[in-house]
Amino acid sequence: MRITSALAAAAILTLAAACGGGGGGAQSSSAPNEPVKINFLSLAWQKESVAANKQLVDEWNKANPNIQVTYVQGSWDNVNDQLVTQFAGGTAPDVIHNDSPALSGFASDGYLLDLKDKLPAELKSDIPQPAWDTVTFDDGKGRQGVYGVPFLQESQVIIANKKLLDASGARVPTPDNPWTWDEFSAAAKKMTKGGNFGVAWPMKSPVNKTLNLALNFGGTFFQTADGKTTVKVGPEEREVLQRIHDQLYKDKSADPAALGQGTADPLPAFYKGKFALLPAGVFLRQQVAEQAPEGFEWVTLPAPKGTSAQQGAVSQTLSIAQDSKHPDEAMKFIAFFLNGANQAKLAKGDWLLPTSQAAAADPAMTTKENGWDVATASAKNLVVAPFLKVNGFDEWKTKVATPTLQEYFANKITIDQAASKLVEDGNKVLERYQR
Repeated sequence: MRITSALAAAAILTLAAACGGGGGGAQSSSAPNEPVKINFLSLAWQKESVAANKQLVDEWNKANPNIQVTYVQGSWDNVNDQLVTQFAGGTAPDVIHNDSPALSGFASDGYLLDLKDKLPAELKSDIPQPAWDTVTFDDGKGRQGVYGVPFLQESQVIIANKKLLDASGARVPTPDNPWTWDEFSAAAKKMTKGGNFGVAWPMKSPVNKTLNLALNFGGTFFQTADGKTTVKVGPEEREVLQRIHDQLYKDKSADPAALGQGTADPLPAFYKGKFALLPAGVFLRQQVAEQAPEGFEWVTLPAPKGTSAQQGAVSQTLSIAQDSKHPDEAMKFIAFFLNGANQAKLAKGDWLLPTSQAAAADPAMTTKENGWDVATASAKNLVVAPFLKVNGFDEWKTKVATPTLQEYFANKITIDQAASKLVEDGNKVLERYQR
């Protein structure tokens, strides 16, 4: 998820004031004839997204005088640490914005309400099952529950310099006919000339990008047998890793200067034509739309496909605290907040993909402007990310996968050495999490 440190300090104070002490959703109660009061923790951070969130809360409060929602601004920087404290103290907000990887632990610890019997039929049917799969977890007692409503997702696309793409003569891919990885590599080679490169791979944080794209070839990186999960790096998992490495060191079509950069860091070089193609999450379109110099033409292309076009997905979610005094009213608010029309507003504000099928059909989501048509079409390829269900994934990602993949993409170790580290060191981490 994208976060900004600018919100962090303010968010801590805001959360403490709004959710701490007697102000938390779990402790909220209403005197006779007073409205039910619900606290809604939002992690929206982009200007347009915050505005959309607050607008919808205002609409709700005007239409529902007996159920009043208080908007609480949180931050991706510290939300899970904050929630651990609030859950333990019984002061968590009623409605909680988070992402699906965080839900598993909170669900198994009994902090989140199982929503499967509370979901309104219209809301449930509007969101496809693959999105619900991202919020379905074991409750720690062997029962499967739904611990959030998934509403925004991210996919990988390619942002292209239109002038360089057209000049290369390469076929322009479409959602119905994307490039294969071989075509992608060939196109990048065509665009590598005069000291400029075809593609840039910013790999400061390489794990989610490569693991999600690995599903193009059926690469899952994890396998479970007899209740035990282990790391798997076989031929399927190696495909995308090897192809990116080949672009860097065999084809020399990938800009080495981008390798240690974060997602948005290569944009100034992109605007100058130092490279033509930038694989990135759909949200990066916002910065290009807002920051590109006048006259710079760019297009959004679908990600390449392997044996399939599948990508791993995680979801932004709204959950209800187990200790909420008003779970039914909280669900009514969620159902309003995440209806089709409102999801379209939220997705537009965050430059992400709505899970709602009604929202995906909204003209705002299918316009060619800023590549929304290609971005929204990519949602059909999203399936639950295999790592989403792996207990211990965060530690594996931080301590094992990130440094190992950074070494591999920097050409300091071979793919065999990388595979060995991911598996052997990774299994030592996962072993501690096995139930």
